[in-house]
Amino acid sequence: MYKYEIKQRQVHLDFHTSEHIDGIGKMFDKENFRHCLEVGHVNSITVFAKCHHGWAYFPSEANTMHPGLHGFDLLSAEIEVCKEMGVSCPIYISAGLDENYLHSHPEHARMLTREDEALRIENDENGKPYIANRTHFQRICFNTPYLDVLKAQVEEVVTKFMPEGIFMDICSEGVCYCPTCRKAVRDMGYDENDDEGFRQLGRITYKKYYTTINEAAKAIKPDIKVFHNGGHISAARRDIAYSNTHLELESLPTGGWGYDHFPKSAKYVQHLGMEYLGMTGKFHFSWGEFGGFKHPNALRYEVALSLAFGAKCSIGDQMHPYGFLDPATYELIGAAYSEAELVEDYCYDIKPISDIAILAVEAVTGARNSRADVGAPRILLEGNYLFDFVDKEIDLSDYKLLIIPEGINLDETLAEKLSAFVKGGGKILASGSSGRDATKHFDLGCEWLGASEYNPAYFNPTYNATGLTPSNYVFYKQMYKTALTDKAAEVLAYGKETFFNRAPEHFCSHRHTPFKIEEGTPGIIVGKDGAYIAWDIFSEYADAGCYSAKEAVIKTIEALIGDTKTLKTNLPSTGVVALNEQPKESRYVLHALFSTPIKRGGGSTPVEVIEDLIPLYDTSFEIKLDKPVKSVVLVPENREIAFTQNDGVLSFKIDKFECKQLAVINV
Repeated sequence: MYKYEIKQRQVHLDFHTSEHIDGIGKMFDKENFRHCLEVGHVNSITVFAKCHHGWAYFPSEANTMHPGLHGFDLLSAEIEVCKEMGVSCPIYISAGLDENYLHSHPEHARMLTREDEALRIENDENGKPYIANRTHFQRICFNTPYLDVLKAQVEEVVTKFMPEGIFMDICSEGVCYCPTCRKAVRDMGYDENDDEGFRQLGRITYKKYYTTINEAAKAIKPDIKVFHNGGHISAARRDIAYSNTHLELESLPTGGWGYDHFPKSAKYVQHLGMEYLGMTGKFHFSWGEFGGFKHPNALRYEVALSLAFGAKCSIGDQMHPYGFLDPATYELIGAAYSEAELVEDYCYDIKPISDIAILAVEAVTGARNSRADVGAPRILLEGNYLFDFVDKEIDLSDYKLLIIPEGINLDETLAEKLSAFVKGGGKILASGSSGRDATKHFDLGCEWLGASEYNPAYFNPTYNATGLTPSNYVFYKQMYKTALTDKAAEVLAYGKETFFNRAPEHFCSHRHTPFKIEEGTPGIIVGKDGAYIAWDIFSEYADAGCYSAKEAVIKTIEALIGDTKTLKTNLPSTGVVALNEQPKESRYVLHALFSTPIKRGGGSTPVEVIEDLIPLYDTSFEIKLDKPVKSVVLVPENREIAFTQNDGVLSFKIDKFECKQLAVINV
C-alpha cells in the first residue's frame, strides 16, 4: 500500500487573468487569505505560478510577469501565509495553454484536424502573424520548441520555491496536425494522409512531454509530487496514470462530468496503488465562473462521496484579479470540510470490498465515451451493489461476477484470463454485441446468432417486471438473436421483433411499430458459466433510463450471485453505499449517502444540482462477515448501535441520517 502523504482538504485555486486587466493583486491581504483558509478548514491550497494566459505571478526570468502586477510577487505572498499556517501549497503551472507564447509563435498551436478553422493565421497591422477569430484559449503542441520553454519555467519554479508538488494543467495525449507534426510524421516514414502516423506521434510526443517535466522537477527536488491533468483518468492507459506521482480526479458534477463520473473513476483508480483525490468545484457551473455558487448541501454530498471511495478532497475556486479570496466561498467550503475533518481517520488506508467487476469498454477499446461505461456503473450504484470498474490488468480472483458490457471483443489473451476466472468459480455476465465472443468461450446457455434487423425491439420478461403482469417493453438499443444450447438454462426474458422498421414506405402510429405476438428468441439466458442479456442493455439504460432495463440487469445479477453477495440494504436507488476495510485498525467502515439531484436550467444540457437533503429513516444493512463483530458505532457522533450477527451475517439499522452516515464495524 502506498504512503498517505497528500493533505485531505485541498482548494485548487485558479487565477487565469488577462493582460487587459490592471491592478493585479492590489487587494491581496494576508489576513484575508489566512481567514478564508481557516473558515474553509483548508489544509492545502494549490497556488499559481503561471496561468492559461501565459503570465507569471512572481518575478520570473523564464517567463514574463503579468504586466498588471507592477512588480508585486503575488505567489511568494501566498506561500508565505501558507507556511505560517502550516498549510501545504503545491504550485500550479499551465502547460498546454499559454496565450502569451502563442502571440509570438502561432505556428506552434495544436491543430486537432488537418484543416482546423480555429487556427487561421493572419498578419496584424505591423505584419506580425497571429491566430485570428478567437475568443477562447488555444492549445499548444508539445512537439515544438515550446516544450523547452515550459521545461525552463518548471525548473525555475521548483528551484525558487521548492514546493511539495506541481500541478501541470491541460495535458493529454492526442493527435496534432501542425506543421511540426506533419514533418515529424513524414520523417517517421508515414504518408501524411495516414492517421495512424499521427496517432503514433501523439503517443511519442506525450511521453516525451511528461518524461521531460518529471525528470526536470525531480532533478531539483527528488521527492516532489507531480500531476499532469487531462480532466479524466483513462481506464485504457495505466502507463499514463503512472506518469504521475498521485492522481487528481477532476470531476465537477455541474461542469459536464455529472454525478455518475466520479464514482466510476474512483472505482477504477482504487486498484492502481496510487494516492488519489477527488476534485469538484464551488461553482454553480464550472471553472472560470466568477460569482457562481453551488448550494452548501451539494458540496457536503460531493465531499462525502470522495471520502466514501477513499479519496482525499479538492474543491476548485478562482481568485479575483485584485488578489482577494471571497469569504462566502470559504464559508461554503467550510460547511463540507468541517464535517470531513471529523471522519478522516475512517476514510483512508482502506481496502474496498467489492463483489462485482465491470470490465470497462474504455479499457479494451480506448473509447472514452462508451455509453455502456455510463450505464453499467449507474445500474450497480442504484442497485446498491459493491463493485469495481476495472481494466484488463486487474486481478479478478476476489470477485464473484465479471460484467462484460456491449462493445467488448475478447482476444485470446483476455479470453484465457476470463476462463481462469470462471474455472475459479467466478461468473460472467455479457450483454449485447459482447455476446459474440462471450458465448464462444463460456457456457452461457445459448448460441449468439447476430443482430436483429429490427429496431427497436421488445423485451418480454418471464417475471413480473416493475411488479406488473409480464408484458412487452420497448428497448431502443440493438437486440441480438440467440438459440438455446442447454435445455437446463434458465430463460428470464425473450426478445420480440416488430412487423417492420419505421420508414417512409411503411410506418405505424406516431413512434415505432408494435411487436409481433409470436414467441420470440431467448433474451436473457442463465447458463453454467454465467448469463447473457441479448440487448445493448447498459447503453439502453444510459440513454433511455427505463426502469425495466435496470430491473433486467438486477434480476440477472441476483440469479447469478444473489445468495453470495456481501451486502443487502433498503437504501433507495439515489443512495450510494460503500464498504471498506481498514485492516490496520481491525475494522470495516460502511458509508451510506443519500441525495436527490435534480435538473435545473434550460437548454439541451440542464445542470444537475443538489439543494434539499431529505433525511432517511430505518435504513437496514445485512453484511456477510466471517469475523466476529465487537461493536457498530456511528461516527462522528460516536454512538454505538444495536446489531445481531447470525450465521456469518451482520445486521443493523440506522434509525435516521441526512446526506451521509458512517458506520464503523469493529472486529
